[in-house]
Amino acid sequence: MKKTSTRLADGRELIYYDLRDDSVRDATDRRPLDRTVTTSEIRRDPLLGDSVAIASHRQGRTYHPPADECPLCPSEGDRLSEIPDSSYDVVVFENRFPSLAGDSGRCEVVCFTSDHNASFAALSEEQAGLVLEAWTDRTSELSHLPSVEQVFCFENRGAEIGVTLQHPHGQIYAYPFTTPRTALMLRSVATHKEMTGGENLFDAVLERELADERVILEGEHWVAFVPYAAHWPYEVHLYPKRRVPDLLGLDEAARTEFPKVYLELLRRFDRIFGEGEPPTPYIAAWHQAPFGALEEFDGVVREDFALHLELFTIRRTSGKLKFLAGSESGMNVFINDVPPERAAERLREVASS
Repeated sequence: MKKTSTRLADGRELIYYDLRDDSVRDATDRRPLDRTVTTSEIRRDPLLGDSVAIASHRQGRTYHPPADECPLCPSEGDRLSEIPDSSYDVVVFENRFPSLAGDSGRCEVVCFTSDHNASFAALSEEQAGLVLEAWTDRTSELSHLPSVEQVFCFENRGAEIGVTLQHPHGQIYAYPFTTPRTALMLRSVATHKEMTGGENLFDAVLERELADERVILEGEHWVAFVPYAAHWPYEVHLYPKRRVPDLLGLDEAARTEFPKVYLELLRRFDRIFGEGEPPTPYIAAWHQAPFGALEEFDGVVREDFALHLELFTIRRTSGKLKFLAGSESGMNVFINDVPPERAAERLREVASS
């Protein structure tokens, strides 16, 4: 992998990740852009104890442009985009309309491929491995920023999810706090550790899942399963078998196997609802340990956390979506119409030939 860092016309950082070591990235951004001005602000809810990002400047962000005006495609002739070069393998750049900025963290866009009509599932194993390297490198770099406590790499896929740019891409949020969902996990880990005399909760969960009927895909270093208490109609958790706190902890064997396992998982997701159905909308979310202090989680250290990816779709059956209505949105109590065992069975049925 070759990494080349440059700057866009408004000062934002852009980074090329190339498969070839001899790639030259010297194209300049020719757009007449003013410096980016953001109004991101973090406000804490005193009742729930969580944080909300107020980012009014995002109202003006690009919304469903035609394919020939896509800002994530390479620049070509007089059509100038966020990527100055005429081609790329993987690109990461600072979001022009970030939810988090400055002392409130940082937001980046990850373009998986220059092919506008592709998807992550359509990548080669070599290309998917390069995306993993980019995620890992950005996790490392962002963790050293003084305003950053947790790094979150994710992909939103599909208009049903709310994606406004159809080009295959993901995002990275670098939060200035430990996110509420991670905090819940850490509190559960702390409680379990105390009650069992030191047993790790993630290890216990993984051991139980490996012995159950909801495993759908297993390699030498990774395992994918539908969790016992799945919140979403089709939800899969992907874990490395050796517990590590973040992407940086993966060894070479796990990195080598990941593309094969993950691509197969995504391709199965696209087959869930049968032939002729539109691509399955999904969210793919990496959960990593915070880089900040963990004093509030009694007895827990970073190494107690287990890196894992959660992949889920809001489509519950053909032509129907799972909406977060009264119970889910009002009380955070999910109601799942698809039994996890049936979801796992379906995901095994649609294995690649």
